[in-house]
Amino acid sequence: MEPNNQENVKKEEEEQVVTPWEVASKGKIDYDKLIDQFGCQRLDPTLIQRVERLTSRPAHVFLRRGVFFAHREFNGILDAYEKGEKFYLYTGRGPSSEALHLGHLIPFMFTKYLQDAFKVPLVIQLTDDEKCLWKNLPVEETQRLARENAKDIIACGFDITRTFIFSDFDYVGGAFYKNMIKVAKCITFNQVHGIFGFTPEDHIGKISFPPVQAVPSFPSSFPHLFTGKDNLRCLIPCAIDQDPYFRMTRDVAPRIGYQKPALIESSFFPALQGDTGKMSASDPNSAIYVTDSAKDIKNKINRYAFSGGRDSVEEHRLRGANLEVDIPFKYLTFFLDDDTELEHIKQEYGSGRMLTGEIKKCLTEVLTQLVERHCKARAAVTDAMVDAFMAVRPLPNMFH
Repeated sequence: MEPNNQENVKKEEEEQVVTPWEVASKGKIDYDKLIDQFGCQRLDPTLIQRVERLTSRPAHVFLRRGVFFAHREFNGILDAYEKGEKFYLYTGRGPSSEALHLGHLIPFMFTKYLQDAFKVPLVIQLTDDEKCLWKNLPVEETQRLARENAKDIIACGFDITRTFIFSDFDYVGGAFYKNMIKVAKCITFNQVHGIFGFTPEDHIGKISFPPVQAVPSFPSSFPHLFTGKDNLRCLIPCAIDQDPYFRMTRDVAPRIGYQKPALIESSFFPALQGDTGKMSASDPNSAIYVTDSAKDIKNKINRYAFSGGRDSVEEHRLRGANLEVDIPFKYLTFFLDDDTELEHIKQEYGSGRMLTGEIKKCLTEVLTQLVERHCKARAAVTDAMVDAFMAVRPLPNMFH
């Protein structure tokens, strides 16, 4: 019996939980295991080269370095685009905090690249209703947070002539609601229990929510944008923890006469304390926020960023840093654009010639510049601009 007990203990230790509301692991997130568990595919280099060829521009740093690493039918989107067919982008944000951290920015930075590269329209869903249901926040507060978050999203540089931002509390109704009901009729409680882990103790608001996030995948949900374009394909850039929503959506879509959405999915931006999940909004020291001052950023990196450097300078010079666990190096792979400089740091730090203090100083400079740029852009976003992005209106030049 004893070997079996040991095996069970080992299994428990290896366990990881990845849902749209919780990401936890006792060790590093095993992305290969997630791909197997979710049934998506790894993005291979030929797809990335194809993106470069079709868009006549270099692949985004998040593509080149495997930040966006998995997909569902992304090749189908590229096939359609190559034949001259258009598609649209859909991503979103659950507004549960006043300020975004760097992990929140990643899908928007990448979505902006996709919008610019493919010259396609984009819908951005602010799930203020979801956060009311899960975080037990008052309706008015989640609505306020949605507008605040919209300012950070707009600051990423989206093209207003191709972008529609909507909050669920404001927009749900009409054609959107009809699609929600069509989806809801196709899903049993047993299915949402299997996909999302809902239990009989969960209030019915949670159980009824998944269709709300599903239907922006269908162009008929936006008659002011896509009337007569019911076969338009949809591509969803998101973190891989959102995959359960869209597995469900892809299963239901053909049954109600719609195209399955395609997905391109990212890994999690790790917490400063180490690579066992994603940043937590409940621990301000686990994350760099877009509202952090230069002093805050320096302090957080120096105090909290988990280092793969060795215990002494002598040992570090001898053995070099462990890049597998080093958070400053991981953050630089996300945000240092220059491939040559990143490779130089990798060689110097990995060999021990560069010390922990030096790589932390380099990261502090990179992130301070990024946050200052973002703050400057956000300060220029007015309430009138938010209203303009959220206005229900046609986008006449969205495919040009």
